[in-house]
Amino acid sequence: MRNTWSISSPKIKMEIIVSDEMAAKVVEVIANAAKTGRIGDGKIFVTPVDEVVRIRTGERGDDAL
Repeated sequence: MRNTWSISSPKIKMEIIVSDEMAAKVVEVIANAAKTGRIGDGKIFVTPVDEVVRIRTGERGDDAL
């Protein structure tokens, strides 16, 4: 019989919305801060956001960020 052990570290999920112009820099900063070189450092997914609306003011797009 084979025993399998798994040790995992706590995980977090962050969702950050930034302008297209800031995206590459934000990814770079997060990747540099999170990197330990060990398994479990995480992943960064970059996906488009079609629309942002600030409910309180009705602002849309970059103005809502």
